[in-house]
Amino acid sequence: MNRAIDNLLQILDLEPLERNLFRGRSPQVGWQRVFGGQVIGQALVAASRTVVADRHVHSLHGYFMRPGDPEVPIIYEVDRIRDGGSFTTRRVVAIQHGEAIFSMSASFQIIEEGLEHQSEMPDVPAPEDLPSEQELKEKFLSVAPENVRRYWERERPIEMRPVDMTHYFSKKPLPPQQYVWVRASDPLPDDERIHQCVLAYASDMTLLDTSLFPHGTSVFSPKIQAASLDHAMWFHRPFRADDWLLYATDSMSASGARGMNRGALYTKDGTLIASTAQEGLIRPRKDG
Repeated sequence: MNRAIDNLLQILDLEPLERNLFRGRSPQVGWQRVFGGQVIGQALVAASRTVVADRHVHSLHGYFMRPGDPEVPIIYEVDRIRDGGSFTTRRVVAIQHGEAIFSMSASFQIIEEGLEHQSEMPDVPAPEDLPSEQELKEKFLSVAPENVRRYWERERPIEMRPVDMTHYFSKKPLPPQQYVWVRASDPLPDDERIHQCVLAYASDMTLLDTSLFPHGTSVFSPKIQAASLDHAMWFHRPFRADDWLLYATDSMSASGARGMNRGALYTKDGTLIASTAQEGLIRPRKDG
C-alpha cells in the first residue's frame, strides 16, 4: 500500500474518546487549511460508528462554517437523532478551538428492493485511453503554472485522470462541465463503509472548479477566493472506491460570489452509484 492511501486510512480511523465523541487528525503536509473532503469523510466515519452494521448511508448534507486548522485535532460529536424501523438519522458537529467548523446530517437505511432507473453515463474516453498521472506530469507539468504543478506533483490518495486538461492552461471560457476518472490509488479493505467514506473524501475534488469554467479561470487562480460552503451526497448503489469511477460534474449557476455545482459518479460499466451537489464561494479578490 502506498504512503498516501495508508495515510488516508489512518486519517479516517478516528480515535473514540467517549460514547458519541471521536477525535480526528489531519495530514501534516503544509496545507493552510483542512481539505473539505477530509472533514466530510471523517464526519461520515463518526456517524457510521454509531449505526448498526446492516444500515448503510444513503445521503449526507453538510455545511462548512469555518476553515479547519490542520495543526489541531478535530473533535466530532455525534447526535443520535433517530433509530427507526428502516432508517437511522445522525447529526455530526466538527469542533476546533471550541467552535463548530462543520456540521452534517446523515441518513442510513436497511437494504431494500424497489423500482430502478438511472441517468445515462456520458460518452467519454475510458481511463485506460487517457494519460496516467505520471504521463501528465511528464507531458504537461513543465509548462503548467507553478500552483497547478505543485498540486499535481503532490502524492495523493486519489488518482485522477481528467478527460480534458484545457482549463488548467487556458483562460478561454469553457462550457460549465467536467469529466474526471477517479479511484483510490491503492486497493482498499473489503469494508463497504470504508469505500463510502473514501468516496465522500474524493467527492469534494474538482466539483467547485466546474463553476469557474465559463469565466476562463480556476480555483488555482490567485484572483479567486474559493471555498466549499455546503456539500450534499447521495449513495445509490454498491461500488468500490478503488475501481475507476467517472465523476461527471456541471454548474447550473454562478451569482452572488457563489457557484452552484452538481455531480454524478458512474462505474466503468455505466452504473450510477452516487450523486453530489455543492455551492461554493467563488469571490473575485479585490486585490486580484
